[in-house]
Amino acid sequence: MHSTVHSFRTPEGVTLGVEHFGDAAAPLVLLAGGTTMLSWPDALCESLARGGRHVVRYDLRDSGASTTVDPEAPAYTLRDLAADAAALARGLDDRPAHLAGIGVGGMVAQVAALDHPNAFSALTLAGTRPVAPGPVDDDLPDHDQAAVKRRFELPKPDWSDRAAVAEFAAAAAAVFGDDPGAARATAERIFDRTPGTARSVQMANQLGLVFARIDCAPRWRERLPGLALPTLVVHGRRDPFFPVGNGEALAREIPDARLLVLEQAATTIPAASADEVAAAMLALC
Repeated sequence: MHSTVHSFRTPEGVTLGVEHFGDAAAPLVLLAGGTTMLSWPDALCESLARGGRHVVRYDLRDSGASTTVDPEAPAYTLRDLAADAAALARGLDDRPAHLAGIGVGGMVAQVAALDHPNAFSALTLAGTRPVAPGPVDDDLPDHDQAAVKRRFELPKPDWSDRAAVAEFAAAAAAVFGDDPGAARATAERIFDRTPGTARSVQMANQLGLVFARIDCAPRWRERLPGLALPTLVVHGRRDPFFPVGNGEALAREIPDARLLVLEQAATTIPAASADEVAAAMLALC
């Protein structure tokens, strides 16, 4: 399916790299990257577009074609990223958008829906949790420490070497139970889209570590019962990074949310699950 890529400039002067699928006159589904837009598989974007939606996936700041300044010292907050999502939604369509976020993009989506409810008509949260990076609440399952240890013991690549970066991504995917081949291909695409081979910039794109450096206060979990948007929570049963109990908590705490557990998935949405996830998203609105 044909897609188009361009830039969007927010009223605050932030440039966001965006990619469009489907008819621009159709209802908007806005996919917040986690952190790059390629966190959302092509197959899902294409399935949503076939379902009659205008699908736009975008890069968060400090990734892909979006504004990159200093990934090691970001001068913005989680709420700024949420405001970016609202500005993009309003700039693309006069009607409220269905907002979806995956991984850390799911945290952006939660705060955006809470802070800018009039900008959005529905919410999808995939592979995420209701608290920020860092210490987890006692009632939520933390990362699988054995898997995380194996992941961080992997030798770091030469971040300027495309093949080495791709092999590192494949090895990391294998540790977390994702498809190494798909991870390798995605890492190559991310590398090719990254504005330069500087270590900090490549790490921000490939690992999303910049997110751990931004201000994620104040907490938003306690506000979730006030969400009035139709909500879908998607989570991989085998996710060792954000174990499925995090998705279950989101579905309990957001009124009338639907939980879709992908029994064979880990941290990513497999291409084989794209149509199932798309159908559940399309059913929201």
